[in-house]
Parts: sequence; structure tokens; C-alpha cells
Amino acid sequence: MTERGCRTVNRKELPMKTPYTPDAKGPLHGLRIVDMTRFAAGNMMTHMLTDFGAEVIKIERPGKGDDLRRFGEAETWWKVYARSKKSMSLNIRSEEGRKILLKLLETADVLTENFVPGTLEKWGLGPEDLWRRNENLIIARVSGWGQTGPYAHKPGFGSLIEGMSGFAAMTGWPDKPPLLLPLALADMIAGLTGFGGVLAAVIARMNGDAKGQVIDLSLFEPLFGILGPWAAAYEATGKTPHRQGNSSDVAAPRGLYPTKDGKHIAMSASMQSMWEKLAQAIGRPELIEDVKYKTSLARIENSAELDQIIADEMQSRTLDENLDYYESQGVTVGPICDISDLIDHPYIRGRGVLQDFEDKDLDRLPMHQVFPRLSDTPGTIRTPAPEIGQDNAALLSELGYDADAQDKLNERGVL
Repeated sequence: MTERGCRTVNRKELPMKTPYTPDAKGPLHGLRIVDMTRFAAGNMMTHMLTDFGAEVIKIERPGKGDDLRRFGEAETWWKVYARSKKSMSLNIRSEEGRKILLKLLETADVLTENFVPGTLEKWGLGPEDLWRRNENLIIARVSGWGQTGPYAHKPGFGSLIEGMSGFAAMTGWPDKPPLLLPLALADMIAGLTGFGGVLAAVIARMNGDAKGQVIDLSLFEPLFGILGPWAAAYEATGKTPHRQGNSSDVAAPRGLYPTKDGKHIAMSASMQSMWEKLAQAIGRPELIEDVKYKTSLARIENSAELDQIIADEMQSRTLDENLDYYESQGVTVGPICDISDLIDHPYIRGRGVLQDFEDKDLDRLPMHQVFPRLSDTPGTIRTPAPEIGQDNAALLSELGYDADAQDKLNERGVL
């Protein structure tokens, strides 16, 4: 199979495991973040921040840790999204635990949390309380529905947000129910958004435009914001997005097509010049002037019939034969791969999208490299994900707690 398909390389050809780089620094070196979030969205946000050099201190429940530790097989979610972070186990529901947390926050630049709105205020840890101790503290508050509004008091999980946002209603096939994707979509998009929000707040503080401020990050708004200008389009046309499988309301032909060997190929020919190349490639140049396909709008209206013409042609070749042929004709196509195809794919390994790291449980731990790639101040993966409370001693010593005091805190269940 050519490298244009889902071919994998021989594992024996792969380089040795990549060592962690504990002494590396990134562009956010010196930024201290206390992370009280649990599960996916907050961990994605601080994962991005620590990849670029920020010191991220996870506050975890003694003996239980972050819920992400129990998500997926062999703690793989935790191992990937908690890499380079530190862990302090701390019972913040206890008065002593909150005192330690307050001391730590006096040294911090950013606090991240994802409790139900109002929870921190009940504990005496609301923004005004924290700013009396550290006026420069940036507080990133992640919740399902935001800190204000009629849903502020409601817990919010990604699946609920994906359902209410309009995403599920427009995903799937016309004759099937709405569809949720098998990934933490709302959480991950919120995490990426939070990464940008923290950087914006840090820059505002550096420029003297603000001191500490609150970042109010809901799971709902980032997902709703990337779905397209549907509110404006509805106001203009009265039409709502509908489920249409792999087709599109704004481009045609575009979709996934089966091949002779039972695989699938992705193809997009929405630009007029690309459509004309495709029509020539499938041996149907007369379609270029056909009134049903001559313009983009016409192709969208007749996309089902056009897709069948393309599918019939692509099913006459295997995946690799299709890739070789259409690429030779200048038509944009690509294979449909799953993770078993990708984990050792020549592109993935040649680009360094995945690299193997040492792990206590697995022969190798393939992890995605830092993205985006900065030419002069790249991010790095410094250390493996921590055990619960791994950094207690060092952090507590910094805050003035000697070994005897730490032992007593352990005895009282604070740590």
C-alpha cells in the first residue's frame, strides 16, 4: 500500500522511547496555575497550559484523586492530559485544607475550578475573598451553563450541552435519531477556549489593563459558537439545519464513498475548479455543463444523485487505487483511517504527531506531541502524569510546613 493510504510502519523501524525533558522551559515558564478542576474540560485547558511551560498544580481529593483517573482503560486519559502536572492531595472541605489552599493561592497566577457555581463562595473561597489575599489572581471558572443566567445552578455535562446546543440535532442521518459523537466534544472545545481565555487575561494583566479577573467559561457557549451562523441564517431564511449524513448544505460534492475493498474514501470538490477536475476524472465531462450540476447551488440541490454517480465510480477501485488515481488527476481525496491505522502511520510518525514515552504500566505510551508548534519557544512534555499527592512534600515545604507538620496533616486526613 502506498503512503497515501492507511499503511503502518514496522514498529521495529520506530525510534526508541522518547525521554521526558524535566528541565525544559516553554513560553509560559514561571506561570503558576492551581487547578481545582476535575474530569475533561479543565484538564484539557491546563494540559495546554502546562505543555507550554506553565507549572500546573492539581488539587486532588486524598485517596481518590481526579475523576479523570477513572476514565478509560489503564488511566490513559489521565496519563495523557495530566502529563507535566504536579499533584497535591488536599481535603478542601476541611478548614485546615482551605487554609493550605489559600496559602498556595497567594503564590499563584491562575486558579481554575469547575464546581457548580456558588460552591466556592459557600466555602469562603469566592473571587472577592481570594483577591483580598492576591489581587492579581486570575480565576477561570468552568461550568456547564455559565456563572449567570437561569441555568447557572444546574450541573452541566458535555452530553447535555451537545444535545441542547443544536449539535446533536444536526448530526446523523435524516431517517435516524439525533447523534452524539463518541468523544468529549463539548469539554475539549471548552478546554481549548479556556486556554485562550487564560492567555488573554494574563496579557491584560501584563499590559496593566487588569489585575485579577474572572474568566466565566461555560461548556455551552464555545460549542454553540463554532456550529456556524445558524441563528443569523434562521432569521434570514426560517430554515433550521437538518441531519444529512455526510452531505453538506453549503458544499457539494462532499462526502465519504465506499471502495471495492470495503473501505471508504473522503472527497471534497466544492470549489468549481475542483468539481470540473472531478467530472473529468470520473469520465463524465458532460456533467460540467449539465444544469443540475453546473453551479454550486445546483450541485447542493442534486447532491444525492451526484453522490451516487461518484460512489458507483469509486466502488470500481480499491482504496489505494482510488487514492493513486484521483491524486494523479489533482482531485482532493483522502483515506478513512482508524486509530489502529494511525498509531504507526508514516505521516503520524514522520511528522511526530505521536511519540512514544516511557510508562510504568505499558510497553510504550504513545502521546500526541505539543500543538501548535512554535518555532522559537516550543512546548515540551516534561514529566509523566503524577501519582495522587506526589508533590505534597515539596509544595508544603515551600509554604512553610516542616516534616512534622506534614505528618500531623496526614494523620488528620487533610492530605
